[in-house]
Amino acid sequence: MGIVAIVGRPNVGKSTLFNRLVGGRQAIVDEQSGVTRDRHYGKSDWNGKTFSVIDTGGYAVNSGDAFEQEIRKQVLAAIGEADVILFMVDVTSGITDYDDAVAALLRRSNKKVLLVVNKVDNHNRIYDAHEFHKLGLGAPYCVCAMNGSGTGEILDEAVLHLSPDSDAANDEDVPRIAIVGKPNVGKSSIANALLGEERNIVTPIAGTTRDALLSRYNKFGHDFYLVDTAGLRKKGKVHEDLEFYSVMRTIRAIERADVCVLMIDATQGVEAQDLNIFGLIVRNSKGCVVAVNKWDLVEKDSNTMKRYREGIQKRLAPFSDVPVIFTSVTEKQRLMDVANAAAEVYKNRRQHIPTAKLNEAILPVIEAYPPPAIKGKHVKIKYVTQLSSPSPAFAFFCNLPQYVREPYKRFLENKLREQYNFCGVPIHVFVRQK
Repeated sequence: MGIVAIVGRPNVGKSTLFNRLVGGRQAIVDEQSGVTRDRHYGKSDWNGKTFSVIDTGGYAVNSGDAFEQEIRKQVLAAIGEADVILFMVDVTSGITDYDDAVAALLRRSNKKVLLVVNKVDNHNRIYDAHEFHKLGLGAPYCVCAMNGSGTGEILDEAVLHLSPDSDAANDEDVPRIAIVGKPNVGKSSIANALLGEERNIVTPIAGTTRDALLSRYNKFGHDFYLVDTAGLRKKGKVHEDLEFYSVMRTIRAIERADVCVLMIDATQGVEAQDLNIFGLIVRNSKGCVVAVNKWDLVEKDSNTMKRYREGIQKRLAPFSDVPVIFTSVTEKQRLMDVANAAAEVYKNRRQHIPTAKLNEAILPVIEAYPPPAIKGKHVKIKYVTQLSSPSPAFAFFCNLPQYVREPYKRFLENKLREQYNFCGVPIHVFVRQK
């Protein structure tokens, strides 16, 4: 697809314009400066042409922000891959030193640059916008990202400079793999390692990633979207608005994902918050792979991995049929195993078993071990079928569904797992009236 990047100094409204162009609240917007850090990708379309939009962090020098250098790298990467650049400035503050620095950078880029003057929400400010002719980047486009005025003119001009063959293919069927976990367990690091580039900012500071960041992974026979998310802390520890919005983006990413890679810190083991995140994955009926990161920091003997895996599965019970991969991002250990396991779990989640084969395999087991009689009532299961749902769900039809208790449903689930490969996927068992 063609790519349009939005760049500028901090707090000029880049994320607001990004949300306007992609048609949703994908990027976090706040009055606080420096909210956006990583490159944030979205999809937009205008006059029948579909293209990617990149939101970037504010370009600054000597600002005192701990992430300043990393943000600049992300901005430069966005400029490098963009076809059209929207350079945003703020009419209320005029030209600043940061604006001059970005303008000098863009003049050297040899890319098509559209100068976008934001916050022009009345006629008087239109006159003030002409000051930005000094930047030497052509006539300014006056917009108000908050209410969308003026954005049509920008898009009309931008799509003229996108190549004719830049229309997007339908990618709705591409799987989504979300990397989730507590802060500082290595989510962004493993995403960067798999992608083979510094796609997401990585620092030792907890809470570095704020948005849910989407990247296309198309290597080694795999094709899926990789979603890096913000770390999830305990609810009682979330006090700032920004972290609250980050948590909401992560929860939304889990809801939209097909498979979640739950990252655990090997040096800390499975903690209560890891179990909370796992519960969130299971409640949303998503596939799950557990990646135990920082395995290189654990002192090991010949049985350490086996004991650790059994301990994790015991903590995750009753749903313990989950792949557990021991990785080290810094040492590049077993990273492809994580990608392979996620792809396998996605395949397991999508499989549909024909009703005839299902009954042929399961009904003899049910006849050998029927539901226990309750109050003299004998339950007879007639047949079973798989429902048409995004995740595996099976309906068992019988004469007295009200007498089938939860332990027997768990027994039926275990028998299904024995017969078919549903590793990493929650199974729903329903008992219905024949």
